[in-house]
Amino acid sequence: MAVDSLAIRLHSLLLRDHPGGRPSDVAGVVRWFGAMQAQDMASVLWSLGARLPGVTAAAISAALEDRSVLRTWPMRGTVHLIPSADARWMLELMGVRALAGAAKRREVIGLSLEAAERGVSVLASALAGGKRLTRAECLRTLTEAGIDVGGQQGYHLLWYASQQGVTAIAPHVGKEQTFVLLSDWASASDSPSREEALGIVALRYFRSHGPATVADLARWTGLTVRDCRLGVSVAGDALASIDDLVFDAALSGFEPPPLDDWLALPGFDEYLLGYKDRALMFADPAHFDAVVPGGNGIFQATIVRSGVVVATWKRVLGSRSVVVTVQPLVPLKAGDRKHVAAALQPYASFQELDLDVRWP
Repeated sequence: MAVDSLAIRLHSLLLRDHPGGRPSDVAGVVRWFGAMQAQDMASVLWSLGARLPGVTAAAISAALEDRSVLRTWPMRGTVHLIPSADARWMLELMGVRALAGAAKRREVIGLSLEAAERGVSVLASALAGGKRLTRAECLRTLTEAGIDVGGQQGYHLLWYASQQGVTAIAPHVGKEQTFVLLSDWASASDSPSREEALGIVALRYFRSHGPATVADLARWTGLTVRDCRLGVSVAGDALASIDDLVFDAALSGFEPPPLDDWLALPGFDEYLLGYKDRALMFADPAHFDAVVPGGNGIFQATIVRSGVVVATWKRVLGSRSVVVTVQPLVPLKAGDRKHVAAALQPYASFQELDLDVRWP
């Protein structure tokens, strides 16, 4: 059952063809997942690219400008890429839980509620009229208004304005993060009831991550287990379950091909970030420490064989080639190394560069 679960999970994650068909564009992939972890822009670009074969980074960056998706902090206080139309209800359903701890955080960093609220107002005024400001320009605007952005205060203010549904993160301009008014980027918004919203979240999560558990969903959303169970109930016949594992009902009876895939995935991919229990993806629990060195929350990019992490990789983009250094976690023979290079080739093509693989 464990092997079948892992194989089916790769189909759900769109890392294999899905028997029910797969999205063909950026907006479709993001909607399939409901939310994709996106604090690191380079990582989420490749998360999309890995699920849209043949698409380039430049094409995805261009597609992100159509305003169908955006980045904000919809859950767990972490940046995700989400459908623009879902931003408001996701913030109201899940983002509000992060706001509950904002007062304590402001106390720690020495920021008053009055200053935070004034910061939101200053940013709203600065971005009015369809303007788009870089992170540095936002912080400078706050400083000029007499608001301290030293230490962690600047980050908190940017987070707080987005968490309140006033601003959102737009695509980078060059290498700089930019901010816009949420109302400009998400002019059309869906408005499900709370129960309907819980059902949508549950359906999208298990469709894109299943087989998984309600505990996995609770970890992913930051919602209570009670709310997650209600969401599964609302989703109804669209979901199926075996024991404590929940998955897309469209996969009932599906027999996946044998696991023989080699994949090169970014560090902050839903393949790992989407679960509370990651035991299926590691042959040795100690390998997780290599993927997240020091437990600092920074996930390394991974090489995955048959659904299991076997190496990490780092890349340096040059003008003509991308140099990728691979660090094996298990012994890899000459034939395995050829498979690794083949798995990395789509990433080089995504960047429109030649591939140069190096080994320690």
